[in-house]
Order: sequence, then structure tokens, then C-alpha cells
Amino acid sequence: MSDPVRVLLAKPAMDGHDRGIRYVARKFRDAGFEVIFTNFLRASEVVATVLEEDVSAVGVSSSSGGHMPIFEQLIAGLKESGLDDVMVLGGGVIPDDDEKLLKEWGVAAIFGPGATAEDAIALIQETVG
Repeated sequence: MSDPVRVLLAKPAMDGHDRGIRYVARKFRDAGFEVIFTNFLRASEVVATVLEEDVSAVGVSSSSGGHMPIFEQLIAGLKESGLDDVMVLGGGVIPDDDEKLLKEWGVAAIFGPGATAEDAIALIQETVG
């Protein structure tokens, strides 16, 4: 039996909306993923957790704006730490124009309103195991 895919789900501590990411965490666990969940103040904390927990993917939820610097710092931190093979996903309320730029930066996908956890599960399974 192979080891489960390890996924970090992270939410900015100041973003009070956590219902969606908690639902996704439950669906990921039901799909057999090992899920680590964290709140964070700085993107560097997410990078440190990725390194410490040896995850294959990280999903960041943002529903209150401020997502662009978070993703920019996260992706830069992952690259600087030699972790640029870790799949980065986003979720929440992220405008289409921002989504395009985030994908150029290396974010694999953005799951906004109307997306399903099954969509994210399928992408992770196809990409990392």
C-alpha cells in the first residue's frame, strides 16, 4: 500500500472565513489524503510548514483579499527553499485577472465559488499521486 498524499491547507489568520477550507479538508481526508491544516500570519510560515511536513501540495484559501502578496511570497519562498516541485493551489474569492497572473507565477489552479472539492482531488491525484 502506498503512502497517502500529504497536503497542507493554509488560511491567513486574519481571514475569518474558514467554512470552505474546513469542508475541503474533510473531503480530502475522505479521498485518502493526509491533511495538515494551519492558520498563518506570514507566507514564510507556510513555507516552513511545507518543509517540516514534507507535503506534495499546498492549498491556500483567501476570501478577504490580500492574496496576491501571499502567493507571491509563498512561491518565492518555495523556490528559495528548493521546494518548487510542491504543487500550489488557491481557493476562495480570487478575481479572474488575479487568477491569470497567479497561474503565470506557478499556481496550478484556483478553485473559486462553484468549484468542487472533487475537482481539486482529481487534479492532485493526477499530478502528485
